Amino acid sequence: MNAHKQHNHSDKTHEHIAHTAHTHEEHNHMNHDKHGAGGHDHDTHNHHDHHAMMVRDFRKRFWISLVLTLPVLLLSPMIQRVIGLGDALRFSGDLLIAFLISSFIFFYGGWPFLKGMVDELKKKTPGMMSLIALAVTVAYVYSSAVVFGLGGKIFFWELATLIDIMLVGHWIEMKSVMGASRALEALAELMPSDAHKILADGSIVETPLGELKTGDRVLIKPGEKIPADGIIEEGQSSVNEAMLTGESKPVVKSINSKVIGGSINGEGSLTVKVEKTGKDSFLAQVIDLVRQAQESKSKTQDLANRAAFWLTLIAIGAGGLTMFVWLAIMHQDFAFALERTVTVMVITCQHALGLAVPLVVAVSTAISAKNGLLIRNRGAFEQARNLQAIIFDKTGTLTLGKFGVTDTVIFDERLKAEDVLKNAAAVEAHSEHPIALGIVQSVSAYPKVSDFKAIPGKGAKGKVDGKEVMVVSPGYLRENNIPMKNKRIEQLGSQGKTVIFVLIDGFLSGAIALADIIRPESKEAIKRIKEMGIRTMMLTGDNKQVAAWVAEELELDEYFAEVLPQEKSAKVKEVQARGLTVAMTGDGVNDAPALAQADVGIAIGAGTDVAVESADIILVRSNPQDVSAIIGLAKATYKKMVQNLIWATGYNAFAIPLAAGVLYSYGIILSPAMGAVLMSLSTVIVAINARFLKI
Repeated sequence: MNAHKQHNHSDKTHEHIAHTAHTHEEHNHMNHDKHGAGGHDHDTHNHHDHHAMMVRDFRKRFWISLVLTLPVLLLSPMIQRVIGLGDALRFSGDLLIAFLISSFIFFYGGWPFLKGMVDELKKKTPGMMSLIALAVTVAYVYSSAVVFGLGGKIFFWELATLIDIMLVGHWIEMKSVMGASRALEALAELMPSDAHKILADGSIVETPLGELKTGDRVLIKPGEKIPADGIIEEGQSSVNEAMLTGESKPVVKSINSKVIGGSINGEGSLTVKVEKTGKDSFLAQVIDLVRQAQESKSKTQDLANRAAFWLTLIAIGAGGLTMFVWLAIMHQDFAFALERTVTVMVITCQHALGLAVPLVVAVSTAISAKNGLLIRNRGAFEQARNLQAIIFDKTGTLTLGKFGVTDTVIFDERLKAEDVLKNAAAVEAHSEHPIALGIVQSVSAYPKVSDFKAIPGKGAKGKVDGKEVMVVSPGYLRENNIPMKNKRIEQLGSQGKTVIFVLIDGFLSGAIALADIIRPESKEAIKRIKEMGIRTMMLTGDNKQVAAWVAEELELDEYFAEVLPQEKSAKVKEVQARGLTVAMTGDGVNDAPALAQADVGIAIGAGTDVAVESADIILVRSNPQDVSAIIGLAKATYKKMVQNLIWATGYNAFAIPLAAGVLYSYGIILSPAMGAVLMSLSTVIVAINARFLKI
């Protein structure tokens, strides 16, 4: 299953930094072609490598720029006066050296922002990159002109420290948000690399998956992954399709049954005739659904980016107005008017704005990681505060995804439920069938069995403590005319549970009901989410009876049963069409398209790699209660972001008029040095406020 993505890297070199949000849907466009059934998605690796390279690039630019900023600060006359050195460090050519070092910082450290501004202007969406690039360019051009004869003050120290702060802010942010999605690669890895191909003479050869063709016959041994979609020609087994279809119960397969590539064979050997390979296979179609859902996901703009957009307009407008007023109305000389204009434009883009969001993101990411909540997509995480509906996958999310005993019915009053279970476990201990394992795991200890014998297709029997114990299906009772009419058994059957019967010395002694066990935490999780005013829904490939039972037990608002894998993302769209902001929580391959389609995709961490890689948020502990925790954290994080942006941009409301000189007639004017002090104070407040974030 080889799904290629074709990136135009020349166009995308710095798309990760084209805006502060780094909403990675921008970078996960998957225009890929699907070829043979084997292999891996090499371009997915390239995308991962590209993202890692971007993070390393920001880190390298930051450290080099920071080291070079130190001499720029020492050579700045303004900084020398602020720290009380006067002209002690001045020497002939000092400003020229400052110009040369600052030129390197501007072109090397500032390159991502200059490139980002071009990208933003091409898209007609000026944001953080445009604001930063505008400020550093104005500071650099003006300061260079001063070095070479224009009257005024140099802003090289402002230019250097602003670039340093913005580089470290973006570095922090890029480490906090998710990398490129590996969903397609993880899907491809579900397939085995080779198949046991049966030749015409009956011999078996190991054949790479990509070389399998329709009509080939393959042998699948117990426990192996099925290499391609096909039809069984020989053998009988139970096949685990839970990761592909969401059906919790292993499906019994015999001659003429269809099997799906990527599902796991159970206890029997199978000979399968290949029907579909490559792009025609079931798994390839799931891959295509994931790609489509990821591509159609909305592009969200970051909160700080929106603030930066308005500040860019304010900077340009305030700078132009300042220049006009001082020249045309106040009749000041050009050098004075230009200095006021530059001061306004540099102060508009102050350091705190660059750190307002990344610092909160870094803190919230650290808090969430400590609590087993991994944020991969910050844009979607921010969206979690607005959720109106959460759709849960059933198998493996609300339930444990494995069979267990839910009810025991006693027909022989001399026996206790524990006795029936122990006798059944003693017999079933010899079987690998999932139902048998569920019974065995329901007891801590059980007696030994002798004279064990399987009853093909109907159960098993053996001697336990000198008594003959039989564990059989309802079919065995019917075949042997053993009457069974019981309202409790009928009720269990109507709930979609599997019921098996225990006979001791020929007498019907009890019945055991099994089902996919509901997680102990699920009920509390649903209760908490409903208290937040969010609708709770369930999506499952299981039958209506099972779905109704789980929905009733957990008091869900809605459920969708018997949903085919290719329909899951459509169900999410259907709920979104009601005007609701929707989260999807799941753990299986069949959930991947729905996770990608939802406004917020939440993966149970114990699930498959593909579900995890299609998701925006991962719950490491596989605890559905963490869904409410992530919503709470999203709300708290957004609140902190807003507070920080108010601090950061509120500074401008105070500083810009003073920098423009509105109180000049009173002898009050904001010098660049004073602007720097206010800027530092704003930055410290933003940093401290971010640290107070709590879950």
